[in-house]
Amino acid sequence: MLMFMGMYGRGELDEREREERESGEGMERSAITCANEALSLLKPAPDAQITTKPFLHVSNSVLQVLDKIGPTMAVMRQDLHRNVQRVEKFYDTNPSIYCDLFEIVKKEAEEGVAKKPTSCTRAIVWLTRSLDFAASFLEKLMENSDHDLVQVVKESYDATLKPWHGWISSRAFEVALKLVPDRKTFLKTITEDGEDNDAVKEKLKNLVSSLTPFLEEIHAFLTTLRLNRLKSP
Repeated sequence: MLMFMGMYGRGELDEREREERESGEGMERSAITCANEALSLLKPAPDAQITTKPFLHVSNSVLQVLDKIGPTMAVMRQDLHRNVQRVEKFYDTNPSIYCDLFEIVKKEAEEGVAKKPTSCTRAIVWLTRSLDFAASFLEKLMENSDHDLVQVVKESYDATLKPWHGWISSRAFEVALKLVPDRKTFLKTITEDGEDNDAVKEKLKNLVSSLTPFLEEIHAFLTTLRLNRLKSP
């Protein structure tokens, strides 16, 4: 189950990283740059299925962008980490077969466990919904320059995650909205030194346009097995 508040965040920077940042060397790339690079690796296999390891890498990378929203995203980040670990553990049981993300879902569907709270299928469903939220959030951020960040986050949540959340998760989100930073602060955290607004907007556009087709493919597959409407336990 995905909820809002808090982050499975980065650990403290080690001494070398601090020195690099203070000296201007080894400049940290923006979360958007890293997410776009991860997406470039997520290419369908010849049979048009989704490859598992790149999908998990993209999940982690795109959510790093959402990390910049701040404590509002904490539980989502924690749940993401648990879901990635669950799928990775299943993948490791037979990488040659489960390199195809859909084979994991098919296996659990055949065994009748796909809808169970601890299934990998449920983890994949929620990872996909997290990415749905990310795509919606970034798209609305670009399209609605007059909206403050709270409004953008809420509209994206209402469109992607709220329909699948229970009362507790929805209420937690409403409380967490109070922790959303202002728009200017958020944009600053995803901007690399020397980048202007047009450059950032172009990166966001590329991220959303690259991510959307994969999400559509996953949703279409889950729908064929009637697994696309799983709600929070």
